[in-house]
Amino acid sequence: MRLSSYYLPTLREEPSEREIPSLRLLLKAGYIRRIAAGVYTFLPLGFSVYKKIENIVREEMNRAGGIEILMPALNPSELWEESGRWTNFGPELFKLKDRTGRDFCLAPTHEEVSVEIVRRTVKSYRQLPLLIYHIQTKFRDEPRPRGGLIRAKEFVMKDLYSFDRDDKGLDESFEKIKIAYERILQRLKLPYLVLEAEAGAIGGKYTLEFTVPTPSGEDEVILCENCGYASAKSIARIGERDTQEEDISEDTNLKKVHTPNLTTVAEVASFLGIEPKKLVKTLLYLLDGKPIAALIRGDRELSESKLALAIGAKEIRMADEETILRLTNAPMGFSGPVNLKEEVTIVADKEVAGMKGFVTGANEKDYHFLGVVPGRDFKISLVADIRVAQMGDPCPQCGEDLMEIRGIEVGHIFKLGTEYSEKMQAYFQDEDGSLKPFVMGCYGLGVSRLVSAIAEVHHDEDGLCWPPCVAPFDIILILVNSQDEEQRRVAEDIYARLSDRMSVLYDDREESPGVKFKDADLIGIPLQIVVGRKVKDGIVELRLRKNHQTEDVPIEEVEERTFAVWEKIKAE
Repeated sequence: MRLSSYYLPTLREEPSEREIPSLRLLLKAGYIRRIAAGVYTFLPLGFSVYKKIENIVREEMNRAGGIEILMPALNPSELWEESGRWTNFGPELFKLKDRTGRDFCLAPTHEEVSVEIVRRTVKSYRQLPLLIYHIQTKFRDEPRPRGGLIRAKEFVMKDLYSFDRDDKGLDESFEKIKIAYERILQRLKLPYLVLEAEAGAIGGKYTLEFTVPTPSGEDEVILCENCGYASAKSIARIGERDTQEEDISEDTNLKKVHTPNLTTVAEVASFLGIEPKKLVKTLLYLLDGKPIAALIRGDRELSESKLALAIGAKEIRMADEETILRLTNAPMGFSGPVNLKEEVTIVADKEVAGMKGFVTGANEKDYHFLGVVPGRDFKISLVADIRVAQMGDPCPQCGEDLMEIRGIEVGHIFKLGTEYSEKMQAYFQDEDGSLKPFVMGCYGLGVSRLVSAIAEVHHDEDGLCWPPCVAPFDIILILVNSQDEEQRRVAEDIYARLSDRMSVLYDDREESPGVKFKDADLIGIPLQIVVGRKVKDGIVELRLRKNHQTEDVPIEEVEERTFAVWEKIKAE
């Protein structure tokens, strides 16, 4: 492809969107363009990278036994009402009406449609297991789209749905796709972590997340370098340590103190002259409609996901001011476990269960209790790990200190079980003649998001550095001086010879050498061939984009040497 006739709108100035390096570079190098917040166009170079990623994903899904179909992006509301997600998916679901007033949504995921397809056509256990997948545009009304392709309103995802006759079959399908995801990420030259994760709006009884570690990632990850334990921060488990001395106060006499207009941990701690960890926060929630008081240390953050898991609840929401007043007889900011209404279930974090003589709200406006002791002053209904893990907490597997990193979620796999098949009455006839619900799994991989993830990992101060497997071209051929007849003749000859076996972007533009070299580094094609002044000595330069290493090659050997170097960098 001649660059003089190609569409490559690189930017000379820094783009205004510079949230993370990958977004800045993809915009500046002419790979994508913003149409609206969270909506992007893939330009020619970007679309080429995207298609190569898509092909790798497709190859590995087929290798794992997946069968490709294409499900519609536009879904009728009736299917989503069957599953219950028309109302409980959340505001991220794009809803619309057709001209007759019928409700539809722009699908963010396709569990419902896959069940509809299978329940109409698969009737016997002999047709199982079945793994169907598609690569389709999805839509989510993100409140704060960021990072370009990382969190967009419109994006492309590969999702696969497995249908099995029992849990054993689901386990086998789940493991197949897990291995396939690992192969995909290895082929894309991406480092990755496999995390314990929460199911969110998809649901399911077990789920794993594939995350690419990068400092600019939006996801918080808890990691143990000693044993390899890794989890999304929101549900990361915390190991146990012996109760620390500072958690036991010498003064365990219950005493009520006046704390006028002091409602926050920081305010109360400052007023009493104590550390925030000497306080216990009482956070009131409704879990499946039932009131719960969650107790955590004052310097800690509650994990709503872990609280819901501990209770076994599907719906969790913070109690409003009216509910708090009814349960505590006090306004927000003065809640505590002592003298709560009997209908409230008290769930204490493991850290709190080992504390004595701490401070809590007194369930009375402008008052707190000192010297509170669990068991004596209130009854704990359940002790559980419900706090958000943080750096320095003990690993649940080996006890070593946990660390925090950031990453980009690129894939998520779920064991759904029979959640959707039972709600949507999707059954098959088993070997004994009985009707049973399909046992399902679902497996999502962000194809368009992977473009940004690779760019985030593979770049330097000069621009992008694509791995050969996804680079938009194999080679960029740079004609340094387009006015020099000898240079042009040699460049044209090399272009003709290499184009039969490799994809070549030939920079034949009437631009200065500086512009050409800068653009070549910016767009990140792995191998550069420079036809310049050394032509008079029968030499051209081979240059690796990754590390800027150069090699002088005789013109007559350039074809053979280029192929050898290319095979080497592909194998690295």
